[in-house]
Amino acid sequence: MSAELTFVAPRRAKPARHLADLTMAERRAAVAELGEKPFRAEQLSRHYFERLADDPAAMTDLPASSRERLVEGLMPSLLTPVREITCDGGMTRKTLWKLFDGALVESVLMRYPDRVTMCVSSQAGCGMNCPFCATGQAGLTRNMSTAEIVEQVVAGARALARDEVPGGPGRVGNIVFMGMGEPLANYKAVIGAVRRIVDPAPEGLGISARGVTVSTVGLVPAIGKLAAEGLPVTLAVSLHAPDDELRDTLVPVNTRWKVDEVLDAAWSYAAITKRRVSIEYALIKDINDQAWRADMLGRLLKGKLVHVNLIPLNPTPGSKWTASRPEDERTFVHRLQSHGVPVTVRDTRGQEIDGACGQLAAAPPEK
Repeated sequence: MSAELTFVAPRRAKPARHLADLTMAERRAAVAELGEKPFRAEQLSRHYFERLADDPAAMTDLPASSRERLVEGLMPSLLTPVREITCDGGMTRKTLWKLFDGALVESVLMRYPDRVTMCVSSQAGCGMNCPFCATGQAGLTRNMSTAEIVEQVVAGARALARDEVPGGPGRVGNIVFMGMGEPLANYKAVIGAVRRIVDPAPEGLGISARGVTVSTVGLVPAIGKLAAEGLPVTLAVSLHAPDDELRDTLVPVNTRWKVDEVLDAAWSYAAITKRRVSIEYALIKDINDQAWRADMLGRLLKGKLVHVNLIPLNPTPGSKWTASRPEDERTFVHRLQSHGVPVTVRDTRGQEIDGACGQLAAAPPEK
């Protein structure tokens, strides 16, 4: 089974350098390389991260003679929208993006009455091969760069700021790394993106780290590295089964790191960051939704700094699996609660546009 896992992405040409790839010191050096004064880096960063500008003509504090050179050199276009589909009265928007090399990724913006959440991709495809997930079945094309990840958030922030999403102008407050890819398998770029997301302007977008969730199927060494980063983001572990026998099948990385090892790493993360760990569990009819498995999960999680997110399985084309029966879902919830484990059932936003959990496949538009 482990032969089907892909931890190292295929080597591909890299996208153009973008200021979102760089720290402020690196931006100053890059601006100087372009023959401009280093302080222009702050101005350019403010336009990108704070004003969400993408038109050089609006950057009037930059000399007209320098604008094009700076924008071309440090704000190249990285994502081209191919298709946008909406549902929930326009409040849920899924965008299919084409990257510079033709790779396709998707992001989803979800507006709720009290918040806006963006689900972003970190890889084109995914190498973790989970059989119930459309992305996992597609295989891994390549890692995304830090700036390609950040650009998804900036695109959503622009749409909100420009009143393109019903509900009036707004702001992105929550970022979940739950789109395409295994975030911790693209560790360096994802950490760079998290820093750009949480750093205050003009270094970054200034979104609270507490509003950022990084998901993983359980790459144990990387969970330990993440805990040491000093970033109080929420860790979400895609568990999907409490026992190794079933999880080996549902989440093939379990053949490398077993349930106990993954949970031990999660509890260490919680102890270091003081952040509650989210356990993601897709309920699959007659596969992992038995009452005894709920009890087994409850015993594993009891007394820990944890919250369970139950996800009614979102069906994908050709899959033999489907969501649990409502009564089995209710029983599962009650059994977990009887162990004192906090649990919620995920709102299946975006299901009708294949924008819900496990449905992102980045299929090209039909001709």
